[in-house]
Amino acid sequence: MGKYQRPLGRWAGGQITRSGMGGGHTIAFRMPRAGRRAASAPTLSDRARFRLRCVEHAQRAGVPVAVVVFGVSRATVYRWLRRYEPQRLASLEDRSRRPRTVRRATWTADQAAAVRRLRERCPRTGKAKLAVLLRAQGTPLSVSMVGRILASLRRRNLLREPHAVPVRRPRPVRPHATRVPADQRHPTRPGQLVQLDTVHLRPLPGVERRQFTAVDVVSRAAVFGVRASATAGTAAAFLDELVERMPVPVAAIQVDGGSEFMAGFETACQNRGIALYVLPPRSPKLNGRVERLNGTARREFWEVYDGDLDLPNLSRALLAWERSYNTERPHQALGYATPAAHLATLLSHMS
Repeated sequence: MGKYQRPLGRWAGGQITRSGMGGGHTIAFRMPRAGRRAASAPTLSDRARFRLRCVEHAQRAGVPVAVVVFGVSRATVYRWLRRYEPQRLASLEDRSRRPRTVRRATWTADQAAAVRRLRERCPRTGKAKLAVLLRAQGTPLSVSMVGRILASLRRRNLLREPHAVPVRRPRPVRPHATRVPADQRHPTRPGQLVQLDTVHLRPLPGVERRQFTAVDVVSRAAVFGVRASATAGTAAAFLDELVERMPVPVAAIQVDGGSEFMAGFETACQNRGIALYVLPPRSPKLNGRVERLNGTARREFWEVYDGDLDLPNLSRALLAWERSYNTERPHQALGYATPAAHLATLLSHMS
């Protein structure tokens, strides 16, 4: 537009101007047809945009520089450059990973029909048992081929599998146990909350032991016990040991939903006036102190213990390690102090 030209208006394809001081002739021009109908840019995925930036950088600064900037190998950059088509940016999208040659079905229609009939008659029978039954019927097929036939039938919707019906068991009645209250989730006093858990151990083939582990959340003082099985009765017996050997009074115990912490154990807690908190399902992280202690006991006691596995000798050895854990072993989370020393410090500050 010239110095003395002023616009009078616009329309979809161009602009109208008037030339001269007082107006003389009118100049009209039209935008090119290609500019008015420019195609919209293709929508690229994040991976394709990354490749496009890498390719453009390689074209400007060179492949070695693009390798350093984008953190890919030289061969990858060259491969993207070969694929790159400026007029078709979708050439940098992910390509199909389907193999060039795929396995073709080697079974016959009669064999597939035999597998289908047998599976519909025995819908919960696996491929190994189906292969045995088919062999007895005169159709010898390998177990892997029966599995491939079943997969093919499901893929083509020719085989309808029965749906599993979930069986909901009634939740056991817990007259004393509750969820941990919000104001008790972060205890500040020793004995305010003790986490309790069991560990299933197999020190030798055919030999099973159950370790009961209890730890005070604040002082980290621990009590261990070993039994041949984990039942409500053995858990109640360990509760007596816990109350006796824990250096501070136990106000509340937190457990998971294991059956050993129901029935008689719950009644024992109620009789002693100890609150019992049960964790929600699938939430072991809420019992993190005792879960961590279970790992420590595995590494530092069970993996180095070479004594007898009968309960009396095993209990004595575990009790000796418990004393060492509480009074001699430095605890990293406590600034390398022992739980006994840390507890003494806490009690002196509270008095």
